[in-house]
Amino acid sequence: MNELLNSIKTKALQGIPATIDECMALAEFVSIKEGGLPFAEAERNLNAICDAANEVREALTGNAIDTCSIVNGRSGRCTENCKWCAQAAAHHTGCAEYEFIDEKEFFDSLERNTARGVKRFSIVCSGRKVAMKDLRLFCDMYRRAREKSDISLCASMGLLNREELQALYDAGIRRYHCNIETSASYFPQLCTSHTRADKLRTIALAREVGMEVCSGGIIGMGETLRQRLEMAEEAREAGACSIPVNLLNPIAGTPLENTPLLGEREVILTVALMRFIAPALTLRFAGGRARLSKEATSRILRGGMNGALVGDLLTTIGNRMDEDFELFRAHGFDA
Repeated sequence: MNELLNSIKTKALQGIPATIDECMALAEFVSIKEGGLPFAEAERNLNAICDAANEVREALTGNAIDTCSIVNGRSGRCTENCKWCAQAAAHHTGCAEYEFIDEKEFFDSLERNTARGVKRFSIVCSGRKVAMKDLRLFCDMYRRAREKSDISLCASMGLLNREELQALYDAGIRRYHCNIETSASYFPQLCTSHTRADKLRTIALAREVGMEVCSGGIIGMGETLRQRLEMAEEAREAGACSIPVNLLNPIAGTPLENTPLLGEREVILTVALMRFIAPALTLRFAGGRARLSKEATSRILRGGMNGALVGDLLTTIGNRMDEDFELFRAHGFDA
């Protein structure tokens, strides 16, 4: 294993991504399935992989942790059929439903996140896309937000066209979020109301108008390790500068409600290998991490991760923000 790991690490330190096949070969050295390695040896190998991923992270991205927070701008009643989502109208999950966020709630959240030192703040909306008439209202809020705060503003408003993305850019948005969700090979099993091509088109248009792109997905939806790594590779190739890694939170009422939780070792390995796939990008610890043990969280923060979504999420409770910042500092990050 050492020869393969050193080869991958040496290239990654030069900003050269590992291939999927290289990472899958490395993963064999942590396997403890029947016929695999003894547990103690597999654990040593996993730690060695994480240490190498952490070395790459430190060398290429330093000790800054890229923090962001989100507010739900429109909730529920989504026409799309994504199997994981609590906000799809076809899924009866009991999530909150409203057309437009209360302005006081938005600006209060903006103030709290600014005061805490969070780097980025985003409105996230349910639905296939936000119509231009509503987009103008959000753009007005964004313009006023720029007057009140120097926090970096982001948006996640669905499959927008160029004109709509330009309107956001003109309102001060410099980063657009559009998850590709999973690998191209697995996406059709999870969603049929839109395609990966639709996602990639929006990502390309956002970059054309001058925005950075944040694009990742959810792991633990029944995909393979290879498909998780394909998702990271595809996000990198689409031009993403940030790759959010969410852990599926199986929500009652969705088609994935009985999906077994991904094991902690698998999560740890996935993140470390993603660092080799995307050596210089932000890997963002996002939804679902609250269920991980302290030990697993520590290993991930010292195993390739360099970004985090903090505060509450869209339809689930996240981690306490103060505790998050204490955790980041304890693991050597400037937070």
